[in-house]
Amino acid sequence: MYVLVLQKTLIYAIPLLIVALGGMFAERSGVINLALEGEMIFGAFVGAVFVYAMQSAGNLTSHPQLMFILAILIGGLSGAAFSLLLSFSAINLKADQTIGGTALNMLAPAIVCTVGLAFFNGEKITMPLSTNYAIINEDAPDFLKIFIDKAYISTYLMIIVFVLLSIWIFKTKTGTRMRACGEHPQAAASVGINVYKMRYLGTTISGFLAGMGGYVYIATTAGGTAESGVAGMGFLALAIMIFGNWKPLGIALGALLFGFLKCLGAVSSSIDILKSIGLPMYFYNIIPYFVVLVVLALTAKKSGVPKAEGIPYDKSTR
Repeated sequence: MYVLVLQKTLIYAIPLLIVALGGMFAERSGVINLALEGEMIFGAFVGAVFVYAMQSAGNLTSHPQLMFILAILIGGLSGAAFSLLLSFSAINLKADQTIGGTALNMLAPAIVCTVGLAFFNGEKITMPLSTNYAIINEDAPDFLKIFIDKAYISTYLMIIVFVLLSIWIFKTKTGTRMRACGEHPQAAASVGINVYKMRYLGTTISGFLAGMGGYVYIATTAGGTAESGVAGMGFLALAIMIFGNWKPLGIALGALLFGFLKCLGAVSSSIDILKSIGLPMYFYNIIPYFVVLVVLALTAKKSGVPKAEGIPYDKSTR
């Protein structure tokens, strides 16, 4: 029983982990990225289009793991490209970042529905062939099954990316400069740091991670089928970033917590204890969102939000 729960926890936690880290990058640079949900949807959609095209042409069908990795990268690149809309409006036009992020969250589903209806005869993309990328090792010992049975290569790739980028933003000169732009942009500019460039970099990395997380989510939970939503995972990731106090370790713990809560609905029919309670599946599905409200209410006063987050920078003002 615990093996199934932990396996599902990892499946749901990994997209939350990488997307929440993406949100941290944008906000550490000084840009509020409420568009994580839209970037996930757009990245998942473009990644699914790539897989659909490859399967329809008969390419890479004998190398599913390679196709999976390429789809994740393409999802990330498309998420980064989509995030440029937020960067331009927030940095160049100095528009309200909350409204800009909300607009992108509305734009992404509209694009998916429009393109889906125009080219795929539906508001979602259904793959011609199976996209089950799980690696099966049923003979492994129970504990190891958590990590290597019905596991996805994306789990380990995302953990590696998470660790490397967490080190990069806190231990490198460029990462330190980016964080300075989210705290005191005028002071950063006074020592020659290009605040606009650093904020573009932070937001673009944020979009890249969100796009990757979007495709990983649909590939591991929906058979690669992309539609106009990702079940609020982008908003959960945003809450995890706040819960984690804009720090990688806190984000990792938050992702595991909410990954566990998110998986309860998926495993409720397979766990005897949960079945004996007799609650419907939808009850378990609302638990993560209810906990988000409670956690944010309890941690609001201890928030370590970057001081210049959401404040447009004007280089003419010193």
